[in-house]
Amino acid sequence: MIGRIIKNISNDYSVLVADEIVICKPCGKFRYLNIKPVVGDLVVIDKEQKYITEIKKRKNYLVRPPVSNIDQAIIITSVKEPDFQTNLLDKLLTIIEFNNIEPIICFTKLDLLNSEEYIEINKYINYYRKIGYQVYLNTELNKIQRLFKNKISIFTGQSGAGKSTLLNHLDETLNIKTAPISLALNRGKHTTRHVELLNLFDGWVADTPGFSSVDFHEMTKSDIRDNFVEFEQYKEKCQYKDCMHVLEPNCEIKKQVGKNILQSRYDNYLKFIE
Repeated sequence: MIGRIIKNISNDYSVLVADEIVICKPCGKFRYLNIKPVVGDLVVIDKEQKYITEIKKRKNYLVRPPVSNIDQAIIITSVKEPDFQTNLLDKLLTIIEFNNIEPIICFTKLDLLNSEEYIEINKYINYYRKIGYQVYLNTELNKIQRLFKNKISIFTGQSGAGKSTLLNHLDETLNIKTAPISLALNRGKHTTRHVELLNLFDGWVADTPGFSSVDFHEMTKSDIRDNFVEFEQYKEKCQYKDCMHVLEPNCEIKKQVGKNILQSRYDNYLKFIE
């Protein structure tokens, strides 16, 4: 029987088969093959023995948090408490693009900003929209709900950014545990302890443990470059066909920085490839 893993706690996997949830253990052979089932996997199970016997080919796979076959990733991005980090947002966008997942940005906690801070954040919101990303505010609940239909979505972002809070606002019956952030550390406490797919708005939404840092797993410098989406329209004008947009002369990307390419995006790009 084929089903989808919708929750994993320790070594117990909740597999949805038709309208039934079967709690399974993974087969011992996975350990020898160095394979581990993750939430989102389509799997073959032995319903009688309660074992996962096969993992179907994945469309994509994220290492942290461990989840597969995702259609879209909603990056929950706090503008204050914890403070807005262009570095983390750009990292997540690059990694998500590389994994063939559609990234969607959702800014939270704009109500905590003063008027000057709001104007500054609005510049970033407008820029990310201009380069092609869907961008929402956490107050736009109806718009966000419509994103989920017939999709497997993941909520991700920095701890304390408001992932669980937003899910609770989207569906008040969820009652997902939340906790205040540490003002001293400028980051949140981990309230989500496991990855789970929640059936919401005719789709599936994953609430995942938050994190304050993330790595470019299995990505090359060229992969990082090729997933900065705004570089695409200018790269043909670079002098070198495989220009890395760093020290090369007559680089069109460098010419566009501060004009049509946001300075913080380019600065983060340099940090990433270093």
